[in-house]
Amino acid sequence: MKVVLYAVRERKGWRARFSVAWEADAAYWGVKAARIVRVTETLPLGIAVRACDIWNERLVGIERGEWQEQRGQGQGQGGGLAQGLAEEFEKVVRTAWELAGEKREALQNARVETGERGVGLREREKVPLAGWIQVVSDLLMGRSLLREEAIELLASALPADCTIDSLALLQHAALAGALQLTAAVAPRPAPPPRHGLRGWISERLRAAPRRRRAQDLACRRCGSGKDKLRHTPCAACGRQACAYCEACLTMGRSRECGLLVIGVPRLAAQAMPIAAHQIPTKEMLSERWGLSPAQSAAASEALRFLAGQEGDAAAGIRQRESQSFLLWAVTGAGKTEMIFPLLDAVLSRGGKALVATPRRDVVLELAPRLVKAFPGRNHAVLYGGSPDRWANGALTLSTTHQLFRFQEAFDLVLIDELDAFPYHNDPMLHYAADKCRKQDGVTVLLSATPPPRLQREVARGTISCARVPVRYHRHPLPVPVRLASPSIAHLLRKQALPAKVVEALASSVRRGAQVFLFVPYVKQVDSFVQLVRSYADKLGIPAQAIAGTSSKDEERTGKVVDFRNSTTRLLITTTILERGVTIPRSDVFILDAHNPLFDASSLVQMAGRAGRSADDPFGFVYYGAPSWTDSQRNATLQIRAMNALARHKNYLLV
Repeated sequence: MKVVLYAVRERKGWRARFSVAWEADAAYWGVKAARIVRVTETLPLGIAVRACDIWNERLVGIERGEWQEQRGQGQGQGGGLAQGLAEEFEKVVRTAWELAGEKREALQNARVETGERGVGLREREKVPLAGWIQVVSDLLMGRSLLREEAIELLASALPADCTIDSLALLQHAALAGALQLTAAVAPRPAPPPRHGLRGWISERLRAAPRRRRAQDLACRRCGSGKDKLRHTPCAACGRQACAYCEACLTMGRSRECGLLVIGVPRLAAQAMPIAAHQIPTKEMLSERWGLSPAQSAAASEALRFLAGQEGDAAAGIRQRESQSFLLWAVTGAGKTEMIFPLLDAVLSRGGKALVATPRRDVVLELAPRLVKAFPGRNHAVLYGGSPDRWANGALTLSTTHQLFRFQEAFDLVLIDELDAFPYHNDPMLHYAADKCRKQDGVTVLLSATPPPRLQREVARGTISCARVPVRYHRHPLPVPVRLASPSIAHLLRKQALPAKVVEALASSVRRGAQVFLFVPYVKQVDSFVQLVRSYADKLGIPAQAIAGTSSKDEERTGKVVDFRNSTTRLLITTTILERGVTIPRSDVFILDAHNPLFDASSLVQMAGRAGRSADDPFGFVYYGAPSWTDSQRNATLQIRAMNALARHKNYLLV
């Protein structure tokens, strides 16, 4: 899109701005500004944003006003001033084009306009407009939306009697300080000003004439840098190389000439802080939420962190130094139940909370549980195609990709399965999770298998952490057993299974367990199903009770249902089922456990499918491989360490 570039004489001097609806600015400044300098040629939004940054950097503080006034002395009120500002605008805009890698002719049509009271809004027009600005502010507070998304939201929420154009409403709200309008792809914001002598030197250097270098562009929605940006001809702004972000393209096209609308948080919307004496005791948490001793202890530590403290009685209580807290809970520990006290603490004090999870199916499964736990609260459930897309809930449940559409919206951000795809190793999703949290808010990370980097931070004490080393039924985790076996490729070539593997599978079937059999590659599933079916008689089950599924299987959901119902007794699958599937009585076999695709986290997660039920807490886990790797060793050590910690804290029943 193209916008109007102008400068207005404010209290501290001339400030450059851009407008997406000039009539709004003309009315607003008509009663506030002595002079307005406007470039009558509309400019691409990306160029206008660069020009504003250059202008506001070069002419700092009160010196901007003094410099401009001196340029106009002795030449009447308008002539010299108009000429001086027109020349300055010409230089600024030319520099903006050059920094964007393009050259344009000098501007010949910048002019000075004097704001008169008659140009502004009449008093009777101010009242309804102020009301609409408040409505727009409420709708967009905490949001970060592209132009099309913002207009869609307004169209769905504003009543029919609002006749003001949507762009004009957005511009009015921006002028009132309720919104920030910027380019979706733009140079990274300058760092905040320094104070003292260093700050004075920095300001002098910024104001001094110097040769400018092109600034690296970044997507202001997902944080991606120049390696994720592509440049194409653009019909909307007329440029031959308008940048767009391909990293977040699935969420809508973020362009250099595309408008990004950011709702400004209000101080009145901040949640009341939690006082330390208001933190429920472990006994209170257990009574209200039905938590086990391990769950209550972890929830209590997390609540203390929300209250601005960290540490425990043994290590000493101290003031919180970070905004992130790790809840490290073993698979099947009941993480969902543990977050209920945290959500209640924030919601009961007027705050807003977010629960983000990587997968849509988890969102749909968790939504009714949150509604039941927190009746009477406004809920929003967000995923691709969700009917709640523009809902403004006190409690929001969302897939991680939906976080791009928020900015400083939540007092508490809970990230579930932070080690799972797609959140794991995706810097733009990490950026989105940080961006959607309020500046004084808290992020709680939940994981059974934190990434190694996070584990090192826990060991160094640079991030607060509460461990839950035992499942809700208070029995130890099944420890994997090493099962020497040739590689799957060898087994498929020979069309034979080792006797040890057959006997272990048959033993699981005899005890009535459902059997997970994990393989590394999708292409191995069908052929391995045929091989295992040839041993159906030795396993003691019909061949039809042996099935396989993977991420490419369109019938996966139905096959998982058959597995739950025991119609299928042995399911050959990939890591697609390493998490999120709970079968009451199950054993786990991982063949080719030495494969590099199976890191320690994957091995722990797959092992976590066994022993989850209180009726059958002692499931069996087998690592089948021709060699014993560091990943297998580390996964086994993690499981043993959690069992040892649970025993040390007297959490185990046996």
